[in-house]
Amino acid sequence: MRRRPLKALTRKVRLINAAVIVGTRSEAIKLAPVIHELERQEGVKGFVVSTGQHREMLDQMFEAFEITPDIDLDVMRMNQKLSDLTAALVAGLGDVLRASEPDWVIVQGDTSTAFCGALAAFYEGIPVAHVEAGLRTGDLRSPFPEEANRRLTGSLADLHFCPTVRNRSNLLAEGVDPEKILVVGNTVIDALLWAVSRVRLSSARLPKTRTRRILLTLHRRENQGEVMRRAAQAVRRLASRGDVEVVFPVHKSPAVRRTVLPVLEGVEGVLLCEPLDYFALVEVLDSCELVLTDSGGLQEEAPTLGKPSLVLRETTERPEAIEAGVARLIGTEPDDIYRAARELLDNEVAYRAMTTPVNPFGDGLASNRIVAAISESELREAA
Repeated sequence: MRRRPLKALTRKVRLINAAVIVGTRSEAIKLAPVIHELERQEGVKGFVVSTGQHREMLDQMFEAFEITPDIDLDVMRMNQKLSDLTAALVAGLGDVLRASEPDWVIVQGDTSTAFCGALAAFYEGIPVAHVEAGLRTGDLRSPFPEEANRRLTGSLADLHFCPTVRNRSNLLAEGVDPEKILVVGNTVIDALLWAVSRVRLSSARLPKTRTRRILLTLHRRENQGEVMRRAAQAVRRLASRGDVEVVFPVHKSPAVRRTVLPVLEGVEGVLLCEPLDYFALVEVLDSCELVLTDSGGLQEEAPTLGKPSLVLRETTERPEAIEAGVARLIGTEPDDIYRAARELLDNEVAYRAMTTPVNPFGDGLASNRIVAAISESELREAA
């Protein structure tokens, strides 16, 4: 039998170069563990491309996670339309990818940055890894434009990293090759567990001014305007109870501020603040009794810490928390918001039923699995 040459058996595998594209606060949080994992694992390296879609909040997250972008496109302009943002992102990212020629492009979630990063990579013939793949509401316009962004990103991806089995099922139903889908958990849990361990060691805690604390976030585009104004009225009514303080980091969006500030500014029991850095937000989440949110990320983070969540939306792409009994989808009607919050605040049995810590979205090892899978995919191609 003829033997293979020894040099073929000891062939050195080339270094895999991955471009990690980040544009928003949520992407920075969820991709930070992946970026750090790229630094730790041998055979791969990553470079970070910032689009600046959420300028101030993004820089805040980079600082918190000790990440320095290698490239910053700074695409955002005042009152920019989605069509203009999309054009700027695809053009700018295309230039970066042509110049850098990465082996992979890594995008996360459902933002315009994620979709445009995947599209620019597709145009350049570069494979795309989609982190947090397979989330669906079934309604193309809710949330808007996120549902469209994640579907379009999924159609361009070569590897789909799903947080849950349900997400995998969504992709299979759309005809995605099963071999390209991996259930890895959500990287937000990786980030959260790391942050909580640091926060609980700190003595700098935000003191409560009332008996119980609610963490509130409101920013979804489809909720802006009258819907958000009425939701803010329900929050004002909750604060009037006297035993509840509401901590509300107000999104930088002018549309959000025009809506909520006239209703909540100066209201006793409502603490309006600038968007919190990640560790400050985790500290508030860890110390609160209840979460009111239209955010996707908090729907994933709150269950890990056993914090009941009332989801202020008509649909959710994260039903796992609702099925686990630690979140409720209650919509945006003021009376519904007030009644649901009042029940949890006043009925200890109902409250305790929603406080069992569960991890439907991951175990804290998602980023390790993602980087390992990209590396293994390259090894299979080289074989």
